[in-house]
Amino acid sequence: MEMTFFEGQFWTALLQIIGINIVLSGDNAVVIALAARNLPAKQRRWAVIGGTVGAVVMRIGFTVIVVYLMTIPYLKLVGSALLFWIAIKLLVPEGGGGEGKVKAGSSIGSAITTIIIADAVMSLDNVIGIAAAAKDSLTLVILGLAISIPIVVFGSTLMLKLLDRYPILVVGGGALLGWVAGDIAAADPAIEAWIEPYQPIVHYLAAAGGAGIVVLAGTWLARRKEARQKKVDIVASEHHGVSGS
Repeated sequence: MEMTFFEGQFWTALLQIIGINIVLSGDNAVVIALAARNLPAKQRRWAVIGGTVGAVVMRIGFTVIVVYLMTIPYLKLVGSALLFWIAIKLLVPEGGGGEGKVKAGSSIGSAITTIIIADAVMSLDNVIGIAAAAKDSLTLVILGLAISIPIVVFGSTLMLKLLDRYPILVVGGGALLGWVAGDIAAADPAIEAWIEPYQPIVHYLAAAGGAGIVVLAGTWLARRKEARQKKVDIVASEHHGVSGS
Protein backbone atom coordinates (compact mmCIF):
# COMPACT_ATOMS: atom_id res chain seq x y z
CA MET A 1 0.00 0.00 0.00
CA GLU A 2 1.34 3.44 -0.99
CA MET A 3 2.05 5.65 2.02
CA THR A 4 0.67 9.20 2.14
CA PHE A 5 2.36 12.50 2.98
CA PHE A 6 0.42 12.62 6.25
CA GLU A 7 2.02 9.50 7.72
CA GLY A 8 5.07 9.77 9.96
CA GLN A 9 6.40 6.56 8.41
CA PHE A 10 6.50 8.32 5.01
CA TRP A 11 8.79 11.09 6.26
CA THR A 12 10.99 8.67 8.19
CA ALA A 13 11.50 6.55 5.06
CA LEU A 14 12.15 9.68 2.97
CA LEU A 15 14.89 10.82 5.37
CA GLN A 16 16.38 7.31 5.26
CA ILE A 17 16.51 7.40 1.45
CA ILE A 18 18.16 10.83 1.43
CA GLY A 19 20.68 9.77 4.09
CA ILE A 20 21.54 6.51 2.32
CA ASN A 21 22.04 8.22 -1.02
CA ILE A 22 24.23 10.97 0.44
CA VAL A 23 26.44 8.50 2.35
CA LEU A 24 26.86 6.13 -0.60
CA SER A 25 27.29 8.72 -3.37
CA GLY A 26 30.62 10.29 -2.50
CA ASP A 27 32.46 8.40 -5.26
CA ASN A 28 29.69 9.25 -7.74
CA ALA A 29 30.14 12.96 -7.00
CA VAL A 30 33.90 12.68 -7.62
CA VAL A 31 33.28 10.89 -10.92
CA ILE A 32 30.93 13.65 -12.04
CA ALA A 33 33.57 16.28 -11.27
CA LEU A 34 36.27 14.32 -13.13
CA ALA A 35 34.09 13.69 -16.18
CA ALA A 36 33.48 17.43 -16.63
CA ARG A 37 36.93 18.67 -15.65
CA ASN A 38 38.21 19.47 -19.17
CA LEU A 39 35.24 21.64 -20.14
CA PRO A 40 35.10 25.45 -19.87
CA ALA A 41 33.40 26.70 -16.70
CA LYS A 42 30.03 27.49 -18.34
CA GLN A 43 29.87 24.17 -20.23
CA ARG A 44 30.99 22.30 -17.11
CA ARG A 45 27.95 23.57 -15.21
CA TRP A 46 25.56 22.40 -17.94
CA ALA A 47 27.34 19.06 -18.25
CA VAL A 48 26.95 18.47 -14.50
CA ILE A 49 23.27 19.47 -14.62
CA GLY A 50 22.56 17.31 -17.68
CA GLY A 51 24.45 14.35 -16.29
CA THR A 52 22.69 14.68 -12.95
CA VAL A 53 19.24 14.76 -14.54
CA GLY A 54 20.10 11.70 -16.63
CA ALA A 55 21.47 9.90 -13.57
CA VAL A 56 18.32 10.70 -11.57
CA VAL A 57 16.02 9.37 -14.30
CA MET A 58 18.03 6.19 -14.82
CA ARG A 59 18.45 5.52 -11.10
CA ILE A 60 14.71 5.97 -10.56
CA GLY A 61 14.10 3.37 -13.28
CA PHE A 62 16.54 0.89 -11.74
CA THR A 63 15.14 1.43 -8.25
CA VAL A 64 11.54 0.97 -9.39
CA ILE A 65 12.50 -2.41 -10.86
CA VAL A 66 14.20 -3.45 -7.61
CA VAL A 67 11.23 -2.20 -5.54
CA TYR A 68 8.94 -4.39 -7.66
CA LEU A 69 11.25 -7.40 -7.31
CA MET A 70 11.25 -7.01 -3.53
CA THR A 71 7.54 -7.79 -3.43
CA ILE A 72 8.41 -11.38 -4.42
CA PRO A 73 8.85 -13.78 -1.46
CA TYR A 74 12.45 -14.30 -0.29
CA LEU A 75 13.87 -11.48 -2.43
CA LYS A 76 13.69 -9.03 0.47
CA LEU A 77 15.86 -11.47 2.41
CA VAL A 78 18.33 -11.48 -0.48
CA GLY A 79 18.21 -7.68 -0.66
CA SER A 80 18.75 -7.51 3.10
CA ALA A 81 21.84 -9.73 2.87
CA LEU A 82 23.25 -7.57 0.06
CA LEU A 83 22.54 -4.44 2.06
CA PHE A 84 24.37 -5.86 5.09
CA TRP A 85 27.39 -6.55 2.85
CA ILE A 86 27.26 -3.02 1.40
CA ALA A 87 26.96 -1.46 4.87
CA ILE A 88 29.90 -3.41 6.31
CA LYS A 89 31.98 -2.69 3.19
CA LEU A 90 31.27 1.02 3.70
CA LEU A 91 33.03 0.93 7.08
CA VAL A 92 36.14 -0.87 5.81
CA PRO A 93 38.61 1.56 4.17
CA GLU A 94 39.60 0.67 0.63
CA GLY A 95 42.84 1.09 -1.23
CA GLY A 96 43.29 3.62 -3.99
CA GLY A 97 40.07 4.28 -5.87
CA GLY A 98 39.58 4.06 -9.59
CA GLU A 99 38.17 7.55 -10.03
CA GLY A 100 41.35 8.77 -11.67
CA LYS A 101 40.68 6.42 -14.60
CA VAL A 102 37.48 8.23 -15.49
CA LYS A 103 37.72 9.70 -18.97
CA ALA A 104 37.12 13.44 -19.02
CA GLY A 105 34.63 14.52 -21.68
CA SER A 106 35.77 16.81 -24.49
CA SER A 107 32.24 18.12 -25.09
CA ILE A 108 29.05 18.58 -23.07
CA GLY A 109 27.50 15.52 -24.73
CA SER A 110 30.44 13.22 -24.04
CA ALA A 111 30.74 14.46 -20.45
CA ILE A 112 27.02 13.86 -19.84
CA THR A 113 27.30 10.36 -21.34
CA THR A 114 30.30 9.57 -19.14
CA ILE A 115 28.50 10.82 -16.02
CA ILE A 116 25.36 8.76 -16.72
CA ILE A 117 27.27 5.55 -17.55
CA ALA A 118 29.61 5.91 -14.56
CA ASP A 119 26.71 6.60 -12.22
CA ALA A 120 24.84 3.53 -13.49
CA VAL A 121 27.88 1.30 -12.98
CA MET A 122 28.61 2.62 -9.49
CA SER A 123 25.07 2.86 -8.14
CA LEU A 124 24.11 -0.75 -7.37
CA ASP A 125 24.59 -0.17 -3.65
CA ASN A 126 22.51 3.02 -3.76
CA VAL A 127 19.70 1.33 -5.67
CA ILE A 128 19.47 -1.61 -3.25
CA GLY A 129 19.56 0.67 -0.21
CA ILE A 130 16.96 3.07 -1.59
CA ALA A 131 14.65 0.26 -2.71
CA ALA A 132 14.84 -1.28 0.77
CA ALA A 133 14.07 2.03 2.49
CA ALA A 134 11.26 2.93 0.08
CA LYS A 135 8.94 0.21 1.43
CA ASP A 136 7.36 -0.42 -2.00
CA SER A 137 6.55 3.29 -2.50
CA LEU A 138 7.29 4.80 -5.94
CA THR A 139 6.59 8.28 -4.56
CA LEU A 140 9.33 7.86 -1.97
CA VAL A 141 11.80 6.67 -4.61
CA ILE A 142 11.21 9.67 -6.86
CA LEU A 143 11.16 12.25 -4.05
CA GLY A 144 14.18 10.82 -2.25
CA LEU A 145 16.36 10.71 -5.37
CA ALA A 146 15.15 14.07 -6.69
CA ILE A 147 16.12 15.70 -3.39
CA SER A 148 19.34 13.88 -2.56
CA ILE A 149 21.17 13.59 -5.90
CA PRO A 150 21.40 17.37 -6.50
CA ILE A 151 22.65 17.72 -2.90
CA VAL A 152 25.32 15.11 -3.59
CA VAL A 153 26.43 16.67 -6.88
CA PHE A 154 26.52 20.33 -5.95
CA GLY A 155 27.64 19.78 -2.37
CA SER A 156 30.11 17.00 -3.16
CA THR A 157 33.24 18.89 -2.09
CA LEU A 158 31.78 19.87 1.28
CA MET A 159 30.27 16.42 1.77
CA LEU A 160 33.55 14.61 1.12
CA LYS A 161 35.42 16.95 3.48
CA LEU A 162 32.87 16.31 6.22
CA LEU A 163 33.08 12.53 5.77
CA ASP A 164 36.89 12.68 5.92
CA ARG A 165 36.93 14.99 8.95
CA TYR A 166 34.20 13.24 10.90
CA PRO A 167 34.46 9.46 10.37
CA ILE A 168 31.55 9.03 12.79
CA LEU A 169 29.29 10.18 9.92
CA VAL A 170 30.39 7.14 7.90
CA VAL A 171 29.72 4.89 10.88
CA GLY A 172 26.30 6.50 11.20
CA GLY A 173 25.64 5.81 7.53
CA GLY A 174 26.63 2.18 7.99
CA ALA A 175 24.34 1.90 11.00
CA LEU A 176 21.48 3.41 8.96
CA LEU A 177 22.00 0.83 6.22
CA GLY A 178 22.10 -1.95 8.81
CA TRP A 179 18.87 -0.64 10.34
CA VAL A 180 17.14 -0.67 6.94
CA ALA A 181 18.57 -4.13 6.14
CA GLY A 182 17.19 -5.61 9.37
CA ASP A 183 13.84 -3.92 8.89
CA ILE A 184 13.46 -5.10 5.29
CA ALA A 185 14.36 -8.70 6.24
CA ALA A 186 11.54 -8.73 8.79
CA ALA A 187 9.13 -7.51 6.10
CA ASP A 188 9.75 -10.31 3.60
CA PRO A 189 6.41 -11.87 2.52
CA ALA A 190 7.86 -15.35 3.13
CA ILE A 191 8.20 -14.79 6.89
CA GLU A 192 5.83 -11.90 7.52
CA ALA A 193 2.94 -14.22 8.44
CA TRP A 194 5.09 -16.01 11.04
CA ILE A 195 6.08 -12.85 12.89
CA GLU A 196 2.80 -10.95 12.45
CA PRO A 197 1.60 -11.72 16.03
CA TYR A 198 4.76 -10.11 17.45
CA GLN A 199 4.68 -6.86 15.49
CA PRO A 200 5.91 -4.12 15.71
CA ILE A 201 8.51 -5.19 18.26
CA VAL A 202 10.09 -7.69 15.84
CA HIS A 203 10.71 -4.96 13.26
CA TYR A 204 12.39 -2.71 15.81
CA LEU A 205 14.52 -5.54 17.19
CA ALA A 206 15.52 -6.66 13.68
CA ALA A 207 16.38 -3.10 12.66
CA ALA A 208 18.34 -2.32 15.83
CA GLY A 209 20.11 -5.67 15.61
CA GLY A 210 21.01 -4.98 11.98
CA ALA A 211 22.52 -1.61 12.87
CA GLY A 212 24.51 -3.17 15.72
CA ILE A 213 25.80 -6.03 13.56
CA VAL A 214 27.02 -3.65 10.85
CA VAL A 215 28.81 -1.30 13.26
CA LEU A 216 30.49 -4.14 15.19
CA ALA A 217 31.46 -6.18 12.11
CA GLY A 218 32.54 -3.15 10.09
CA THR A 219 34.63 -1.70 12.93
CA TRP A 220 36.30 -5.07 13.60
CA LEU A 221 37.14 -5.62 9.92
CA ALA A 222 38.43 -2.06 9.55
CA ARG A 223 40.77 -2.47 12.54
CA ARG A 224 41.91 -5.85 11.26
CA LYS A 225 42.70 -4.40 7.85
CA GLU A 226 44.52 -1.46 9.43
CA ALA A 227 46.64 -3.82 11.53
CA ARG A 228 47.52 -5.90 8.46
CA GLN A 229 48.46 -2.77 6.52
CA LYS A 230 50.75 -1.65 9.34
CA LYS A 231 52.53 -5.01 9.24
CA VAL A 232 52.96 -4.71 5.47
CA ASP A 233 54.33 -1.18 5.86
CA ILE A 234 56.79 -2.31 8.55
CA VAL A 235 58.05 -5.19 6.39
CA ALA A 236 58.37 -2.89 3.37
CA SER A 237 60.23 -0.31 5.45
CA GLU A 238 62.64 -2.93 6.80
CA HIS A 239 63.23 -4.31 3.31
CA HIS A 240 63.89 -0.82 1.97
CA GLY A 241 66.34 -0.20 4.81
CA VAL A 242 68.24 -3.40 4.06
CA SER A 243 68.34 -2.64 0.33
CA GLY A 244 69.58 0.87 0.92
CA SER A 245 72.39 -0.18 3.28
